[in-house]
Amino acid sequence: MPERSTMASALLCLGALIALGGCGGAAESSQPERSAAAKAPEGDKKHQFEAAKADCMKSKGFKYVAYVQPEKQKSDEEIKRASGDYQAMLKYRGKFGFGVFAEFVYPKEGRGGGPEPEANPNREVQSKLSGAQSASYRKASDACMIVAAKRALGKDLKPGDDFYAQMNRASERAMATVDSDPGLIELAATMAGCLKDKGYAVGKTTPGAMSHRGFSEFFDQSDKLGRKQQGLSEVAPPVKDGQLKMTYRPDLSAAEAKPYLDREIKAALDDLECGKDFYAAYSPKEEAVNRKIFDEFGM
Repeated sequence: MPERSTMASALLCLGALIALGGCGGAAESSQPERSAAAKAPEGDKKHQFEAAKADCMKSKGFKYVAYVQPEKQKSDEEIKRASGDYQAMLKYRGKFGFGVFAEFVYPKEGRGGGPEPEANPNREVQSKLSGAQSASYRKASDACMIVAAKRALGKDLKPGDDFYAQMNRASERAMATVDSDPGLIELAATMAGCLKDKGYAVGKTTPGAMSHRGFSEFFDQSDKLGRKQQGLSEVAPPVKDGQLKMTYRPDLSAAEAKPYLDREIKAALDDLECGKDFYAAYSPKEEAVNRKIFDEFGM
């Protein structure tokens, strides 16, 4: 599994959520006499959100399956890494670096390994629509996102990609408290000084910035390669407030990606050695924030 924050990973699901109603369980059972909302487990925001959207889509004349993808159970190693365990992080980084270019060199392992996730049934629904029907379906889906978010989550959304924009802002507000922790600030500064001594460029030294510095650096390299392949400017345009950055995945063979991964592994190991104490203190706090935000937004 890529060594990125779970919040960052969730934000990459934007397209699926907007178009299909969720990145992530079981299709609703077929009981036409009962609404999807009536069948959603009480207190389960994920299913309640999907159920509300299914009822809304049905009222607009469209088929929609209330679907929440089964949650992948974390391995012991993944749990240890999320807690900032040095040995678990060392083992991972020694092979996968920060988890960016490893997906090209180790395709199955780089994506987390195991079986492919089951397909969202709404993809098949949409695949059978004509162009005009598909446009109407997406318009109804966008409207029903707003209805479902209000009904199941108590969130007021604007048209468009506001769900993840709000989720991102909520995460930033919650992480601001972590960034202001005096102990973490001191550990982050020590880590930054160590990395500078090793010759690495370091920008912001807040705890959050130091935690994602390495992954962001190599992810930006990957994005630049993808942009170049697409014939676009290698420099991404500035992102407006509330919007999400559009990124491009390059097409690389294992041999082409290996030199990038080798550099990434070295940087990731240096980052870990400098941040050994920092990650042990920071990672559990970040994980707690992620769980809180995911619960709030029914993820």
